[in-house]
Amino acid sequence: MTTVAVRHKVSDFEGWRTVYEEHGAVRKEHGTTGDLVLRDAQDPDEVLVLTYWPSAAEARAFLEDPSLKETMGRAGVVGAPRIEVYEEAGA
Repeated sequence: MTTVAVRHKVSDFEGWRTVYEEHGAVRKEHGTTGDLVLRDAQDPDEVLVLTYWPSAAEARAFLEDPSLKETMGRAGVVGAPRIEVYEEAGA
């Protein structure tokens, strides 16, 4: 399993959340198996999103989808997001 962690600041969390949910269909088209949205306890406009993928290839295909950058802009992401891809470590 692969997890993508995206951390970014948003101008307005509620507005961002609406656009994020609209973009869910694109995540599903690329094969996501789920997600988790977290807000910083001190700054509610600092967001950490974890998305889960069957493989790194599917995750990277989503990250390269041209709609992602456009959607982040429309959602009010401030500055460059920090995006990291993690693979599950075996026991």
